[in-house]
Amino acid sequence: MIDRQSSKNEKKEAQNMTEKLFYMDSHLKEFDATVISCEPYGEGYLAVLDRTAFFPEGGGQASDTGWLNDTEVSDVQEKNGSIYHYIKDVISTGVTVHGKIQWEKRFSRMQQHTAEHIISGLVHKQYAYRNVGFHLADTYCTMDFDGPLSKEQLQEIERKANEAVFQNILLEVLYPSKEELEKLDYRSKIEIEGQVRIVRIPGYDVCACCAPHVKRTGEIGLIKMVHVQNYKGGVRITMLSGDRALDDYRQKEESVKNIMSLLTAKEELVVEAVEQLKEDNNTLKMQMLELQRSMLRMKAEQISADSEVCIFEDHMDMGLAREFMNLMLGKGAKICAVFCRKDEKEYRYVIGSKSQNMQELGKYLYQSFSGKGGGKPDMIQGTIQGNQQDIEAAFHANAKKGKKRESK
Repeated sequence: MIDRQSSKNEKKEAQNMTEKLFYMDSHLKEFDATVISCEPYGEGYLAVLDRTAFFPEGGGQASDTGWLNDTEVSDVQEKNGSIYHYIKDVISTGVTVHGKIQWEKRFSRMQQHTAEHIISGLVHKQYAYRNVGFHLADTYCTMDFDGPLSKEQLQEIERKANEAVFQNILLEVLYPSKEELEKLDYRSKIEIEGQVRIVRIPGYDVCACCAPHVKRTGEIGLIKMVHVQNYKGGVRITMLSGDRALDDYRQKEESVKNIMSLLTAKEELVVEAVEQLKEDNNTLKMQMLELQRSMLRMKAEQISADSEVCIFEDHMDMGLAREFMNLMLGKGAKICAVFCRKDEKEYRYVIGSKSQNMQELGKYLYQSFSGKGGGKPDMIQGTIQGNQQDIEAAFHANAKKGKKRESK
């Protein structure tokens, strides 16, 4: 038995099917249309037009934004052939509205998306890898491939992708019949209800895609891979195209020029200058470490090896803290604690003993000073929060209790 309400809704949605102007002309920036419906939704309204240049979210690409008259369009979605525009203010049904999309944002997305097709097509053609993930954000684009690619292979893919841009190839959009589709070799072969839209870049890619693209590859301007990481057995590539690639180049050029100025180095010698600076820095660190070690030895000689030694230092390396602890234990101290200030309220610490179990002391410190850490019976380390006076008093009081319990 047919649900009458569902039948009515389907008939209403069929009547409201929107003509997709973005498929007729992907570069259409403004248009006029008639409002078919405008219903309350959330804090705004959902408007359906008889036709629209606003692309709804799909194919890994976000929806267009813009305006209907003076009302902002913040999101666009499609359902059963009807395209819904999310707007803030109500628009009367039956009136004619003037639509205007945010062209700079749309054009940038078309540049990125077409560049993604070129790269994915090249990777598929040369290595038979699939694009298993695609994300087109407002500042970057990522592609996930299900196989490994070396630095040299990626450089070759990038070179060939830009060759496609320089050739200024005319893109083709096909709407094959079911029989033609079965014979067609294309990427993204998934079960799709209704007409499948094929975007072809001759010599580079054939792929099912619902999103608008540039008309010619030359509009992309430039394709640049800026980051690659291993991901789920394959690679994730971050890519920039067009103005995004140019902005990235300008930013990096500015960084290089600033480094040149700071190091008084020519552009072609910047890497060598940075390497030399790094080497000099490592040498200074080693010299400083040796100086700190010498100072600690002198300090250890000046401190009496009492049964309990407790010192506080500002920003001491924990490796040096352990060395100082071992020096004092070697001089005869039964317990040695070194607390290194991390900030105003937090200390890193290391506490050791050759004769007593430090784990009970550690547990007391964690509970008393919101600390964390661990260790073995002869040495514990971690972090605690508090002031020097309270921490020192608690250490001495508990260390003495520990000795009394041990002597029983």
